[in-house]
Amino acid sequence: MPLVHANSLRFHVHRPPGDRTGATAVFLHGLVVDNLSSFYATLAVPAAQAGHDIVLYDLRGHGRSERPPTGYDIATAVQDLTAVLTALGLDERPVHLIGNSYGGTIALHTALARPDLVAGLVLVEAPLTGPWIENMLDTLSVAALALEGSQVPQELSSIGARKAARLTATADELLNRTSMIDDIAASRPFTPEDFARVHCPVLAVCGEHSELVPGARELVHHAPECTLRILPGLGHDVLQGGTDDLRHAVLGRLAEAAGPRERRHADARDAVVV
Repeated sequence: MPLVHANSLRFHVHRPPGDRTGATAVFLHGLVVDNLSSFYATLAVPAAQAGHDIVLYDLRGHGRSERPPTGYDIATAVQDLTAVLTALGLDERPVHLIGNSYGGTIALHTALARPDLVAGLVLVEAPLTGPWIENMLDTLSVAALALEGSQVPQELSSIGARKAARLTATADELLNRTSMIDDIAASRPFTPEDFARVHCPVLAVCGEHSELVPGARELVHHAPECTLRILPGLGHDVLQGGTDDLRHAVLGRLAEAAGPRERRHADARDAVVV
């Protein structure tokens, strides 16, 4: 499990094996109980097997990355990402960012702050507007109160549920012993002007029943080169519930970016486009 030193922290990074002759893509996972493993079998390994150079890393405080008490604001998340790219020698040409949930928010902020580093975006169920972010903060605050002083991790360990115990303990650490909630609360939502400044190709993917569809539609309305794909029957569970459609969409985007050889091998099946 390689550790990369970037932005004064140790980040757990994984690069699936492959010939790496295609596009370079970095995957960004969601908050608290998520980590790079959610992408591994769903998207990352298939993309690496298709010849793309794939980078997975655990965000600050998540998974096997270092967990400092502060620095969970969006600007620092962008600095972490750019520092990881520099440490890996991938900062000389633009890369594709594929973000799930809050990872999509980080990806879009990176495209705004460092457009020179971003060749394209795939935003999967990304929170883009204020109301949903407020709801997320309420949920995190309630979870923090429930976990404060809880014996749940120990109880899970005692019955052999080690993975669940580890995830619960990580959530408790992040929510109750770091500045994460306050840092996210201090961030501002995207504006239409922000969306208009995104000039790289963007694919936004949402579940049909997701509360995030209105924000994605607003992004499509203002961003010069953005496509929205709605996956029927799903909510915020696109990565798990719509894996096949999402995989084809991501591989298609990367194949287009990589050139004619990869494009010939891309599956032509499309998700629902609106």
